[in-house]
Amino acid sequence: MNIKTTKHKCRLYLITPPDFILSEFRQKLALALDSGDIACVQLRLKNASERRIMKTIESLRPIVQERNVSFILNDDPKLAYQGGCNGVHIGQKDAAYEDARDILGASATVGVTCKNDPQLAILASENGADYVAFGAFFPTKTKITYNRASPEIINIWSQTMNIPSVAIGGITPKNCAPLVRAGANFLAVISSVWEHAGGPGAAIKEFNRVISNNS
Repeated sequence: MNIKTTKHKCRLYLITPPDFILSEFRQKLALALDSGDIACVQLRLKNASERRIMKTIESLRPIVQERNVSFILNDDPKLAYQGGCNGVHIGQKDAAYEDARDILGASATVGVTCKNDPQLAILASENGADYVAFGAFFPTKTKITYNRASPEIINIWSQTMNIPSVAIGGITPKNCAPLVRAGANFLAVISSVWEHAGGPGAAIKEFNRVISNNS
């Protein structure tokens, strides 16, 4: 139930939507998880109180982990540890990698945002990160982005480095094939799943078809 350092064919890295009603979202999350291969779920609740984050972890973590899928918290290694998460994802302005590792321990997953900068990714890798995340690859309405990455950064990374890569930013079933072919180990997806016209289950199935056809 982890996504640590083993490179593999591309898999989905599912991120929760920016906001949701917990009682309703539980069912949507379970449907998504039961619809195809998903490596992990990241809980991303920006600007939420610690109380709300912990309540959400307690509600969603069992749904994810009982399906043998990793449950990762965004930003906060302390809450990730307290909530029994499998790891944490940190940005360049969040907790330092060393602090996150000290809090969570050697067996936890710690991933690092590296924007479109290979040097940041190399530094994260040398420090011991379990994966590096590059992006944004496409326009996204989930967050304001100032950096645009191309599939070439994934291609070079996959050929030269052993640490898995995550591609993030506006990824949909229609535009993800070049990232899969470039060697991305994970596709981080948000709006394209939760706002899919056919529902999250249909989105997961569609993504998995494209991944299978381009791996």
